[in-house]
Amino acid sequence: MPREKFHTLTEQMFYILLCLQSERCGMDILDLVPAMTSRRVSVGSGTLYDLLEQFAAAGMIRETKREGRRRSYILTDAGRRLLERDYQRIRAQAADYERMTGGRNAT
Repeated sequence: MPREKFHTLTEQMFYILLCLQSERCGMDILDLVPAMTSRRVSVGSGTLYDLLEQFAAAGMIRETKREGRRRSYILTDAGRRLLERDYQRIRAQAADYERMTGGRNAT
């Protein structure tokens, strides 16, 4: 049985969708992801534009405007639900960690 597309988001996918809560173009996302993650996460332009196409085809985002080669996008309701679902999954993982370690650092 094939796995559902976007069942679990990668960090890059998560942050791209997070950026698109407001209308943004690809260059904005390329700059914003490293800035919001203190450079822990970055997205290459090839990966970004491939994911934007996949998200758009799946109805997770929609194109809002096109100026030459520059395109802007925003989350759809389906994309917002996907982002929220993955956020809740991450929170559950963190809660499991806290419960199993008593909140102590593993280092």
